[in-house]
Amino acid sequence: MKISVIGCGYLGAVHAASMAKLGHDVVAVDVDPVRIERLAAGDAPFFEPGLPEILTEALASGRLRFTTDTAEVAGARVHFLAVGTPQGPTGAADVTYVDAAVAGLVPHLSDGDFVVGKSTVPVGTAARLAAEVTAVVPGATLVWNPEFLREGFAVRDTISPDRLVYGVPSGPAGQAAVAALDEVYAATLADGTPRLVVDLATAELVKVSANAFLATKISFINAMAEIAEVVGADVTALADAIGHDERIGRKFLNAGLGFGGGCLPKDIRAFRARATELGVGESLDFLADVDAINLRRRAHVVTLAQELLGDVLAGKRVGVLGLAFKPNSDDVRDSPALDIADRLRELGATVSAYDPQANGTAARVRPELDYVGSVDAAVQDADLVLVLTEWTEFRQLDPTAVASLVRDRVVIDGRNVLDRDAWTAAGFTVRGMGR
Repeated sequence: MKISVIGCGYLGAVHAASMAKLGHDVVAVDVDPVRIERLAAGDAPFFEPGLPEILTEALASGRLRFTTDTAEVAGARVHFLAVGTPQGPTGAADVTYVDAAVAGLVPHLSDGDFVVGKSTVPVGTAARLAAEVTAVVPGATLVWNPEFLREGFAVRDTISPDRLVYGVPSGPAGQAAVAALDEVYAATLADGTPRLVVDLATAELVKVSANAFLATKISFINAMAEIAEVVGADVTALADAIGHDERIGRKFLNAGLGFGGGCLPKDIRAFRARATELGVGESLDFLADVDAINLRRRAHVVTLAQELLGDVLAGKRVGVLGLAFKPNSDDVRDSPALDIADRLRELGATVSAYDPQANGTAARVRPELDYVGSVDAAVQDADLVLVLTEWTEFRQLDPTAVASLVRDRVVIDGRNVLDRDAWTAAGFTVRGMGR
């Protein structure tokens, strides 16, 4: 099929390259000429494992091209909307970019085309946009096909997702939309991926509901970590025990610094804002506590660092390992790790920070920090070491080697990933989260 993708940020770039990987003819559009130039040269503007390879392959095959001219989407049958919905000043999702994408796309649509939303939007947005599309092109149909990408696994999650959700209108238009999406995802469906066909509102709710649930699960175990620290329990053992209950499950029960990134924090706040607009705000009041617990974890690590350094950070050297909000990513949006590093700097500590991928992105938003190019440089003469992102490189550190570099053998394991026995045997005081 000939497909267009509107928006070439994280979601759009991955989706466009993945669709070409599946054999489709893809034209991808973005208003940022620098981004388009980089992508057209095979240079991914962000770190995502597997993306450079499929991007290079798709460009070489001729099945993928990038442009700033929306008119070039004419002739495509399926048009994916993959633009951002950042958090607005009230906490609600800002759908300005989605509205602009639809407005720019409509003049180039033909009868029989399908506009497929992938962006995370407030419930009710799709119905409004559907009316705008059909008012201009009566034979075009708008549907919603939410994304469920995990940064670090986005290519796999696009090509082999754990489910496909189609939000379609009723009647013949909806049936035609299902057939078109089945053609788009033919290879994925052939692999046995479950497919759910729902109405537009349900499709919009699926993504934000999933993120709200995951955020709640993370904040729950972090709340248990707070209690565990007071009573002398081990939250990791606790998570193992309750995770054996199949009704609960072990995934997302890892106590630590809490969640960050461009999705979970933004989406739970936007979900609450939309529920309030709909007059059912009390239904999601609990998400305020989820958010508060999450943010409290960052303050807890800073307080713990102060305690371990004798309450005086001025003149102390702190080595920070990890800046991205999660491993296998260079994304520092709402990153707990970067936030903690900057708070320690503001309190007077000399902070040397290292991340395998995120030094550059972090420096653009927190230029005041000292960024170094290796673990050794970060921990050299450190009075305290903090492991804040669970990169494999940090999990596998040799504590004896680290001990030979630091000034004082004290480490905060912000993700509970270090071998405590090995680090203790090397002379370190190890403080974990809820342990």
